Amino acid sequence: GEAKNLPTYPGPNKMRDCYCTVNLDQEEVFRTKIVEKSLCPFYGEDFYCEIPRTFRHLSFYIFDRDVFRRDSIIGKVAIQKEDLQKYHNRDTWFQLQHVDADSEVQGKVHLELRLSEVITDTGVVCHKLATRVLECQGLPIVNGQCDPYATVTLAGPSRQVLHTKVKKKTNNPHFDEVFYFEVTRPSSYNKKSHFDIEDVDEVDKMEIRVDLWNASNLKFGDEFLGELRLPLKFLRQSSSYEAWYFLQPRDNGNKSLKPDDLGSLRLNVVYTEDHVFSSDYYSSLRDVLLKSADVEPVSASAAHILGEVCREKQEAAIPLVRLFLHYGRIVPFISAIANAEVKRTQDPNTIFRGNSLTSKCIDETMKLAGMHYLQVTLKPIIDEICQVHKPCEIDPVKLKDGENLENNRENLRQYVDRIFTVITKSGVSCPTVMCDIFFSLRESAAKRFQGDPDVRYTAVSSFIFLRFFAPAILSPNLFQLTPHHPDPQTSRTLTLISKTIQTLGSLSKSKSANFKESYMATFYDYFNEQKYADAVKNFLDLISSSGRRDHKSIEQPILLKEGFMIKRAQGRKRFGMKNFKKRWFRLTNHEFTYQKSKGDHPLCSIPIENILAVERLEEESFKMKNMFQVIQPERRVLYIQANNCVEAKDWIDILTKVSQCNKKRLTVYHPSAYLNGHWLCCKATADNTPGCTPCTGGLPANIQLDIDGDRETERIYSLFNLYMPKLEKMQEACGSKSVYDGPEEEEYSTFIIDDPKETYKTLKLIIEGVATLEQEHAQYKRDKFKKTKYGSQEHPIGDKSFQTYIRQQSEISAHSI
Repeated sequence: GEAKNLPTYPGPNKMRDCYCTVNLDQEEVFRTKIVEKSLCPFYGEDFYCEIPRTFRHLSFYIFDRDVFRRDSIIGKVAIQKEDLQKYHNRDTWFQLQHVDADSEVQGKVHLELRLSEVITDTGVVCHKLATRVLECQGLPIVNGQCDPYATVTLAGPSRQVLHTKVKKKTNNPHFDEVFYFEVTRPSSYNKKSHFDIEDVDEVDKMEIRVDLWNASNLKFGDEFLGELRLPLKFLRQSSSYEAWYFLQPRDNGNKSLKPDDLGSLRLNVVYTEDHVFSSDYYSSLRDVLLKSADVEPVSASAAHILGEVCREKQEAAIPLVRLFLHYGRIVPFISAIANAEVKRTQDPNTIFRGNSLTSKCIDETMKLAGMHYLQVTLKPIIDEICQVHKPCEIDPVKLKDGENLENNRENLRQYVDRIFTVITKSGVSCPTVMCDIFFSLRESAAKRFQGDPDVRYTAVSSFIFLRFFAPAILSPNLFQLTPHHPDPQTSRTLTLISKTIQTLGSLSKSKSANFKESYMATFYDYFNEQKYADAVKNFLDLISSSGRRDHKSIEQPILLKEGFMIKRAQGRKRFGMKNFKKRWFRLTNHEFTYQKSKGDHPLCSIPIENILAVERLEEESFKMKNMFQVIQPERRVLYIQANNCVEAKDWIDILTKVSQCNKKRLTVYHPSAYLNGHWLCCKATADNTPGCTPCTGGLPANIQLDIDGDRETERIYSLFNLYMPKLEKMQEACGSKSVYDGPEEEEYSTFIIDDPKETYKTLKLIIEGVATLEQEHAQYKRDKFKKTKYGSQEHPIGDKSFQTYIRQQSEISAHSI
């Protein structure tokens, strides 16, 4: 959203140029644009991603851009993973916190402790503590580097401090070093007891402390990475103890600073986590849902019922559309619900104007299936508008000094004309699934309102213009046409274009009366010619005619993804870092290329049919994170490093999907590189040795839609589960309707029930399916709970989410922990 009351800049200007980053722990996965000269910057940017790894905090940092030095951090907001649910889908203001070594602690350490009695040569007993520091994982990276070492301290009457070796360039160091401490002084050997009474007290007061540091070459000394304090008294139960621990900040962290002096940040975080079973678990619920298109009347179908019980129609539309698209049932389903809605519509002028399940489902389908269609039609001209900044303000009140109203009108008219032409000429590129839906809308509307010759057009234009092109022009960042929210001047230009295009597309009779503003009505006179209405009708006819099929044989390449990454030439010798270079990568559905920078001639082009596998690359190969490999014929491999874990996952997914149908796809690969005469993974010396690990790629799928049917069914199950009270209310309503046909009770009148018997039957199936899945989830949790060990690598000691989980489980079951 926005930040407010940021601290002033110490210079004469006082203003700052700030941007905000989104981070998983400390790894940046998204960055907003820079808002210049403001202490209350407004961003208004949306970012969506699948999270490809475990994390503890979702963090947001506000940076102040500095032209000459490193950008400085003003403050941060860190939300623990366990707390994300508290703020789910709510606008919330967060105070910015100071960023220092203590607030940046992350990662875990693996320790083994052993307390043992030693009898010396003279026959006396003393106690020794062996501390083995095995390894750490996920340490913070400080100023772009991490050279960690650990200090181990036994804090008691006398402090003893020991150090491990420094491990270079890794935030997952393997130390495996053992340190011995003398815990008690030698005392005369008495009986078999472990400790004297005094010794016991003394040992209880002692603690072992492990601190992690980054060996810095700066003059300020080494940077603190995290610590762990363990009292020795817990070793009295068992003499040896081995576990993973989360690192903690120091106890005396900077508490003196006032919390409110850095300003605040408004965020809206939507976090969903689905626990998805294998396909067979969902078969009964999925079958009920997929039959929705064939149920008579459609209001008695499971999908329609989901729309009825959800608070927002959007909630239901997203997983339904994805599920039906995945199984190729979207067109019959939308045709059925649209037909039912048209039958309920009384006035042809209000057709599909409400926020019904039909309109939300069609919106969602257009957004998924039409993304590439938008890219090829609108992206080039929207990019130009954002870069050129031509003045287009036509409101005389808002004109800036030195601007000419006539010139501005002409600039705007040219833009509108070009966008209008691009859209109305793009009929052949419209995706088949959208055309099939438009055909059925047009048929339903024409049949219902036979006296109105225009309704067949307005039924389609209310989607393609009002809900697809106009919003994409208005907010190109929400449709992935631009990376960021446009600046205010560009935003105003796009608003004026969007309004005009929307009116042109709506084909209403008295055009200029549509505008509240007189300057818009005057401007619209340019377009009040018959040729514009004819062009719209021809376009709508083309995208809603049933005989039209894709002319894909002459298709131009579709750009799927592009961006900077770092690549390594596939040389056989490793000369340090010389052969890593930053390049601009482009992937279309024909080829994968890279060039020096955007717009240059490609330096290398790999046809899609030559991509035999795309897999992750182990970090140990080049001591670099987020690397993956593109394997080509004759075992040529291109090693690439993406900017962060989210980008790496996106590239691997889309490259895998595009090359999925290649005839010669590999079944095995090498997870590490071939360096210094052997493969690091399997130590084989021949560079043409077949791979040692099975490839991961899944089943072939349509490149445009990355959908997991089981995950969508799980999503729908959790919605039904959440709204179970409403499902039960609906059952009561069916019962009362079929028995008693009089005036309805108030609470039942919100549901659309055309056939109480059929609806009741479906409801019964849904409730049974949900109950079965609920039992499966509960059983799975119980089984997992029995197997889980606190202090394991997955659940280190100090894991809050696991402690909460233990509390919930012990309330549910009588297991002791």
